[in-house]
Formats: sequence, C-alpha cells, structure tokens
Amino acid sequence: MASMNLHRVYIPTNARNNHYILAEFKPEESFYSCFDDIESAYQRLARKLFALCDEFELYNVQLIVNDKLPVVRYHEEAYNLQTDKQILFFYNPKYHEAHKIYSDKGHKARKIRLLFLATGDELRANAAAFHSKVKRTLDALQSQYSEQDLRFRVRDHQHLTYDIFSKIKGHRETYGYKLRSLYPRYQARNCTLPEQHSEITYVSFSIPITRAIKTEYQHLLRPGDYAPFYQYIEDKLLTICSQLQLSHVGFVADGRMPIIRSSQIDKSDHNRELQKLSFDTSLEDGQTHSIWDPEHLCETMHFVIVANDRDNKDAGYGKFMNNAETMVRRFTTQLPINPEKQDITMRFFQHISYTY
Repeated sequence: MASMNLHRVYIPTNARNNHYILAEFKPEESFYSCFDDIESAYQRLARKLFALCDEFELYNVQLIVNDKLPVVRYHEEAYNLQTDKQILFFYNPKYHEAHKIYSDKGHKARKIRLLFLATGDELRANAAAFHSKVKRTLDALQSQYSEQDLRFRVRDHQHLTYDIFSKIKGHRETYGYKLRSLYPRYQARNCTLPEQHSEITYVSFSIPITRAIKTEYQHLLRPGDYAPFYQYIEDKLLTICSQLQLSHVGFVADGRMPIIRSSQIDKSDHNRELQKLSFDTSLEDGQTHSIWDPEHLCETMHFVIVANDRDNKDAGYGKFMNNAETMVRRFTTQLPINPEKQDITMRFFQHISYTY
C-alpha cells in the first residue's frame, strides 16, 4: 500500500479541470473550388459541423478559420480575447455552451481548426466518452466531404490547474489522483485510438517579476543587462530539477508564452507571441530549453517540467507529479514570494495526438 502511495498525488479539491480536443486540417484548393467564395465555404462547413455536434451532444464547439491558435482556460465567465496569433477561450465547463465561427473577412485559412470544448461535470471521468463523440463527429464530417478527403490532425488536451499554496490559504481538502496515461485510460473505456500516436505530459507554472523580486535581486538587475538575473534563476531551477531527477526542463523569459510539443510532431519555433518548445522524451540525458532576453526584463517568467518516458509508470504519473510539486515548493521558497498572498498556479497537462 505504501508503494502505491508513491504513485498517487493529492491535489486540492478546488482544482479546475479543462478538457478540449482540437481537430485541424489543411484545406486543398478543391475544398474552396466547390463554392462561390471563401465565406460560403466556411458557412457551409459551419452548418454541417454544428448540426453534427447537436446530433452527438457536443455543446461547446468553435470553428476557427483565421489561422489563430486557440488557448483554453477555465473562468467563471465565458469570453474570448484575440491577439494577432491567438484566440484565448475562457469558460466554465459546467455552464457555458456555444457554437461559433471565428473568421477574418477575406482571409483564406492555411489550417481549419475545429475546437471541441468538454462540458458538464466530472470531465476526467467522462473524457473517453467525450473523445468518442468527437470521433463520431469527425467520421460523419469526413463522409460528407468524401470528395475532399479531409485528413485531420487530432490533439486531445487535458489540464488540472491549482494553486500550489492552496493548503496554506486554508483549503485543506484534497483528492488522490494516479494520473494514468491517456492511451490506456481511453482503451479501458472502449475508446480506441491509433497505435501510431504521440503523447506528452508536463507541468507548467509562472512567476511574475514583482516589486519584491526586483528589490531582492536589484544587484543583478542592470538596465540593458539582465543576463546575471536570468542566469541565477536558471541555475537555481536546473539544480533543484537535477536533485529530483526531473530531466526535461523549459525556462522562457522573453515575453513569449511557451507551448509544448512532442518532437515526434513539431520542431521548436517561435513567433511574436508564442515560443514552441519541442521535447524528445526518450532522451536519457534530458533536455533543456532556456530562452531569455538579456536586454529586457520580462513581466512573467514561465517554467515547464516535461515527463520523460521513464516517468510513464503503469500506475500513472503520480510520482512525477509529486516530484514536480516538490521542485516548485523548493524553488519558490528561495524567492521572495508570500504564499499567503500570492498564487503560484500549477497546471498538469496531458496531451495525445494522432492523424485521423
């Protein structure tokens, strides 16, 4: 029994759940040639998609045809924000429903994205059923566009989000998770996925550069030369990760938001807003991505800890998550952070992707 507890992580019961599936395809010219104009093509696709979603009980679905990457977060109010490169969706799965198309007039999409947001209660328990509904929707859509031969890249994303200092703030109730890998979880619930797939599991957290941090490390913060400060933070991070055998690490402090991908699918890349970090989880010696701008002091530092292949235990990722939690606690105690007043939000991500 004691050994099983090593593979179980106790997470506050007020942790927030998100689950969404992104299905995307690259439209060929034949897709557009069947219609008078681009807008007609999108409107027809939207009508077909949303009719199928009604049939298969998918109540929060977005069609994105402006080539912006969706980012999904929990919020008590439903709203979205658009930047040049992203659409940020905020919603509460218990209450919010929507079928909507996001387009820019005259823009011809390089990728068409279908974003399926899980709704209801018990998202993790019902994850396989939700994924199966999405698969049935994609099957039906492919049959309706049989001449265009739509090939989807499906990316399933699940998040658990909570404040690492929740207990200090008075919320002591927790729930034990094994955090099993998505593939066996789905297979056990009769949701069959292709053998050829990629999975990546990781933890992220962010630390704003507050007035307290600037005061504490003012001797390392010289206008136009912030390398000593960033190097100090990086050294602290990697030292603690090494102690806990956390071998795949990312540190981004250049004003961009990190997005994490498997090296089986994507290469590291960036644009004005996003920093894609590609990890090879099979590397036994580990992998580090450290990206910061020595000439500018960013507002927020972003950190990522990726599970390697050895962390994928039959019992789940509980041991990995316990080590990640320990790392975050040790790291933050060495910085001027007040746990009673400041939140450090940890996000546990599980992704699986495949060609459909």
